[in-house]
Amino acid sequence: MLKAEGREKVTYLTLSSFLAALTAVCAQLQFRLGPVPHTMQNFAFILAGLLLRPKYAALSQLIYLLLVATGVPVAAEFRGGVAVLVGYTVGYLWMFPVSSFLMSYLSRSYAARRPEALVNPSLRDKAALLTLSLLAVLPLYAVGFLVFCYYALQPTALGEGLTAWSETVAAILGLKGLNKLLVLFIASVLVFVPQDLLVDHLLAIIIAARVLRYMREIGLDVP
Repeated sequence: MLKAEGREKVTYLTLSSFLAALTAVCAQLQFRLGPVPHTMQNFAFILAGLLLRPKYAALSQLIYLLLVATGVPVAAEFRGGVAVLVGYTVGYLWMFPVSSFLMSYLSRSYAARRPEALVNPSLRDKAALLTLSLLAVLPLYAVGFLVFCYYALQPTALGEGLTAWSETVAAILGLKGLNKLLVLFIASVLVFVPQDLLVDHLLAIIIAARVLRYMREIGLDVP
């Protein structure tokens, strides 16, 4: 028989694997804005950050990336292999473990001052957690933007295509005559923020509260 600590470790490792699988499922819930697929993976790694301690939250996303790297077709559009982890959108993928870790750390720091914030969040708590989720994904947006820019600014057919698409997005939004980097930022980051925050992250906060209440009921250590 496993001791209580051992059982809890097995439970959290199992949850990490489950959330890696959920990230794979959410990769297929996507639509395309031009060459960039917009998935619901933000929901999965933010949920992992809310449910798990930092190391397990990061582990869940490392498992997902390992599955992608070994060729399992769990990336967007059922792709897999090392090639998926190289390209103009990989800056976002690489930062899944970092953003999930940060969400876990930030949310638990907040819950240390308001013990019921994750399990029974008030409207104030939800607003605070939503703000923390934005902070958690800033590294993802930053690295994603930098990698996208690297490819878009190359004198290649791909670079020209990414730039042309970005300019089209900015024009649709009524934003013309802007600096090229700002145009690339709008197309690769800004247009995705509303869904990330108001759909993926908010949904994760609501579902995490229900799951954490259940975890508490069965005797697991939750914030």
